[in-house]
Amino acid sequence: MLIAPRTDPVSAAHDRVYRGLRSQIMYGEIAPGQALTLRGVAAQFGVSMTPAREALRRLSAEGALTLSQSGRVSTPELGNDRIEELAALRSLLEVELASRALPRAHIALIDRLQTINARVAEDILRQDAVAYIRRNLEFHRTLYLRAQAPAMLAMAETVWLQLGPTMRALYGRLRRKDPPHFHRLIIAALKAGDEPGLRLAVRSDVTQGLRMLVG
Repeated sequence: MLIAPRTDPVSAAHDRVYRGLRSQIMYGEIAPGQALTLRGVAAQFGVSMTPAREALRRLSAEGALTLSQSGRVSTPELGNDRIEELAALRSLLEVELASRALPRAHIALIDRLQTINARVAEDILRQDAVAYIRRNLEFHRTLYLRAQAPAMLAMAETVWLQLGPTMRALYGRLRRKDPPHFHRLIIAALKAGDEPGLRLAVRSDVTQGLRMLVG
């Protein structure tokens, strides 16, 4: 009889805290420059200091949090150069992912993207910034999964993680009332099998808003 391996409770707690904080940061639930305390994180997730400390350390290593010389942990406040760099990374990675996904873009995928985009519109009407960011990234992730390039997608998600709080600030500045225009162009290009049009639409979608922040 096979015996299931025991789960290390400390490791499981660390993973739960890590994933929870990672989600909050990526989807803009935490503002730029907001400080996080070890005690506060431990209390929020109902864990001891050790898994909270390991989760903060891991997220700091991924660029999702900054650690000052005094030991203060906070979400990053990105300067113009850093925003430009991350926008360029999004353009490089996501355009390539979309291009690789195009040959596998079946009707069911396109229908799914249209459904997600309709929900993006609902989030905008409710002025729910966190739901909007979450759904917007779901739109992109759903497309990029068809690229079958997991290492590249993981890199793109690391960029999203570093940009999460900044995207929340961007949403507040844009005051959106309509779904992203370039999402419709992405869907149209997928339907037409138009790779140049798809690459242009994705590049425009992932960089235009960020460039408004540095402009």
